[in-house]
Amino acid sequence: MDAPSGGCAFEYLIETLNDSSHKFFNIPKLGGTKYDALPYSIRVLLEAAVRNCDGFLMKKEDVMNILDWKTKQSNVEVPFFPARVLLQDFTGIPAMVDFAAMREAVKTLGGDPQKVHPACPTDLTVDHSLQIDFSKCAIQNAPNPGGGDLQKAGKLSPLKVQPKKLPCRGQTTCRGSCDSGELGRNSGKFSSQIENTPILCPFHLQPVPEPETALKNQEVEFGRNRERLQFFKWSSRVFKNVAVIPPGTGMAHQVNLEYLSRVVFEEKDFLFPDSVVGTDSHITMVNGLGILGWGVGGIETEAVMLGLPISLSLPEVVGCELTGSSNPFVTSIDIVLGITKHLRQAGVAGKFVEFFGNGVSQLSVVDRTTIANMCPEYGAILSFFPVDNVTLKHLEYTGFDKAKLESMETYLKAVKLFQNDENSSREPEYSQVIQINLNSIVASVSGPKRPQDRVAITDMKSDFQACLNEKVGFKGFQIAAEKQNDVISINYEGSEYKLSHGSVVIAAVISCTNNCNPSVMLAAGLLAKKAVEAGLHVKPYIRTSLSPGSGMVTHYLSSSGVLPYLSKLGFEIVGYGCSTCVGNTAPLSEAVLNAVKQGDLVTCGVLSGNKNFEGRLCDCVRANYLASPPLVVAYAIAGTVDIDFHTEPLGIDHTGKNIYLLDIWPSQEEVHQVEEEHVILSMFKALKEKIEKGNKWWNSLEAPDSVLFPWDLKSTYIRCPSFFDKLTKEPVALQPIENAHVLLYLGDSVTTDHISPAGSIARSSAAAKYLTNRGLTPREFNSYGARRGNDAVMTRGTFANIKLFNKFIGKPAPKTIHFPSGQTLDVFEAAELYQKEGIPLIILAGKKYGSGNSRDWAAKGPYLLGVKAVLAESYEKIHKDHLIGIGIAPLQFLPGENADSLGLSGRETYSLTFPEELFPGITLNIKTSTGKVFGAIASFENDVEITLYKHGGLLNFVARKFS
Repeated sequence: MDAPSGGCAFEYLIETLNDSSHKFFNIPKLGGTKYDALPYSIRVLLEAAVRNCDGFLMKKEDVMNILDWKTKQSNVEVPFFPARVLLQDFTGIPAMVDFAAMREAVKTLGGDPQKVHPACPTDLTVDHSLQIDFSKCAIQNAPNPGGGDLQKAGKLSPLKVQPKKLPCRGQTTCRGSCDSGELGRNSGKFSSQIENTPILCPFHLQPVPEPETALKNQEVEFGRNRERLQFFKWSSRVFKNVAVIPPGTGMAHQVNLEYLSRVVFEEKDFLFPDSVVGTDSHITMVNGLGILGWGVGGIETEAVMLGLPISLSLPEVVGCELTGSSNPFVTSIDIVLGITKHLRQAGVAGKFVEFFGNGVSQLSVVDRTTIANMCPEYGAILSFFPVDNVTLKHLEYTGFDKAKLESMETYLKAVKLFQNDENSSREPEYSQVIQINLNSIVASVSGPKRPQDRVAITDMKSDFQACLNEKVGFKGFQIAAEKQNDVISINYEGSEYKLSHGSVVIAAVISCTNNCNPSVMLAAGLLAKKAVEAGLHVKPYIRTSLSPGSGMVTHYLSSSGVLPYLSKLGFEIVGYGCSTCVGNTAPLSEAVLNAVKQGDLVTCGVLSGNKNFEGRLCDCVRANYLASPPLVVAYAIAGTVDIDFHTEPLGIDHTGKNIYLLDIWPSQEEVHQVEEEHVILSMFKALKEKIEKGNKWWNSLEAPDSVLFPWDLKSTYIRCPSFFDKLTKEPVALQPIENAHVLLYLGDSVTTDHISPAGSIARSSAAAKYLTNRGLTPREFNSYGARRGNDAVMTRGTFANIKLFNKFIGKPAPKTIHFPSGQTLDVFEAAELYQKEGIPLIILAGKKYGSGNSRDWAAKGPYLLGVKAVLAESYEKIHKDHLIGIGIAPLQFLPGENADSLGLSGRETYSLTFPEELFPGITLNIKTSTGKVFGAIASFENDVEITLYKHGGLLNFVARKFS
């Protein structure tokens, strides 16, 4: 938002900072002792409310409610104006497509389409479309060309990138040779393996040539996604306040942390706290820098982009006191998993978490950001680490201007947003305080199907055996006892190997959780170095990959000399983006696939991310474990998760001696020494230059600059959506839902992955049929995520997840029953028949409907299928907000009731009417065709949500505003 005008109700609080050039709102003067008792995160909300108080969107009453947080928490709704927006491409492209379509709608209604612009700075990162077409040093895999425009672009040829020698220029500070072949000659063991990764002098940093594998994957990505990228470039040209960070740069939350974060905004000489919302659920990473931010999904983000505030219930704030210090074998990922388990057990869903205590000062900023990044996994809105001296040192270390740092520190102290444990006059008051002793945390993994199911590595062997015995569920696979020791032999590249339950077939060090943290990445590299020197290796059939969050990781892994060892074990850099994490891994070998099917094996994926839902990595990999990067490498070497690292060796060295994990585990001192020497300021400057300069593919990409986007009717990537097709200048009265059939009858914890898959498009799916009919081959299907700009593909992909369990079918499958005909069909085909018959649809569900990643298509897809309402026991808040934002009524069973207790089969039809005076929490009567009548709560939380629903959703509401 712009600096305040004369209309601001709190103009009297404006003061000039000590240097007389910056102004700010002195918020402590507003509240006195009340302000001092507020949690730091609530102080940021209060400042934004004061600065944006215009008496209309932000009222004085809202400001006072935030100031009275202690008595008003959980009882009032308050608006919040974030300072900026961050989009990632999979969820960002629908937002930009909606903006483009809105221009069309505004023009149709007689308005000026050029008025449609984001009202605040909006950054879009292209980071989720990367697929692993090439992997490992040998680059054995044939590329999967993907998109349907490759024929137009011409055949992609492999890049011939030769490693450069970076000779030392004689500087006296150089402690070793800068010759890229030096390590290979000295080691003598694998000089042929490091041909793609030159060693960089850590004392005379030069630009690091990208590994050949990453360049080849990036070239294919540009060919495959050309239409999407042209649309992004058009968006950055015609929309004000839009900047696109091109592919090959890094992950949304990583770039946000390293490049986009301000900590304190400076706009028109006004200083105010940085804050951000975005379409990536891991925006919360910036909480570790003292920046208020969280993911809200595409629909709410579009509202912010259009100048509207986000409405949220004034949250409870849980104070998390960290004490003690971690033991030597625990990484930040172990701390993250430990804190995740504690907070999930404490029940922090929908709350803010704020960290304090002497344990906080022992955590580096990168440790803090890793902890904050797991917010979606323990359900909190955000996890806030206030700015302190550790934060300022980190900012200076990463290249922040010293003058800005000085004014930042002065400002934050003036408004009491600077945490100083040594001189704290008064601790904030919290809704609840949780204490976590860092000494109690042990090395762990999480799995096999959920991030909150934490397993100490000392218990891993017994826990996996228990999972084999358990009934099918979150922890069980129900493998018959006589089948648990089955072994299937495979022939791979001329050698014989054996697969069994627990065999690792995917091992990925990926982007989501930890690449901002050099300590865990370097620990993985040092472990790889010791493993290679001991003669250990990774079996070649295991699909290994290293996909960093940004080029920063390549810099320090290369300069520290550990990258060749990772490559030797198969962990070569494949590119920068969500690859394995969203199911974009290279396909497993036919030998492995056949063995898995033959033995009905529970094979495993181990990844250093934060999502491990069943089927996410690969539909044939049933057990997936989240682990720290060094543990990913360790399990890859072991080749199985069915191992006790303390009593069983990883392998045998050159002399025949057993090598155990503890033999090659790097000490904290080793890791910290390497980190101090190699993660240096020049790297951060190089990253910024890379972002600002772009790359040759992006810079040469042509795109139109017309006011309206020239839609290509033949495009299978970008299509003008149908949301505005029946838009009228004024909203019509709410219509009753009459004789609605149940499209799906679902259970508990249905995730947005189940509703709107992000991975590959199955060849037998409705989306595949659509693409095939348009002349594409399966090699050109790409993924659902990459095609989010095409509503025809996404509607067909809704509820297309192979793990969807519809009670009508009785087994996992993307199928349902069309009751008028009795046919079992794909969900899309059934919905299409219902729409032709003019029959409205609802969905029956259990608890926590819509958990997991927030995705706007998880609401848009059901809406386009004809779903008018969802009736569930409870909702994940973000998804419930999305349903309202698209025009679907979120209905909730009365407490203690559900479909089973009411005797509902889902085969009956349902009817309900909406009263003229709809209010939050109103109970509506639902009548079924069997004569049963029961009550359900209309789960609207405030008048704004009701207004949006009456308009048919947020998009219609905003389009009418522009017209």
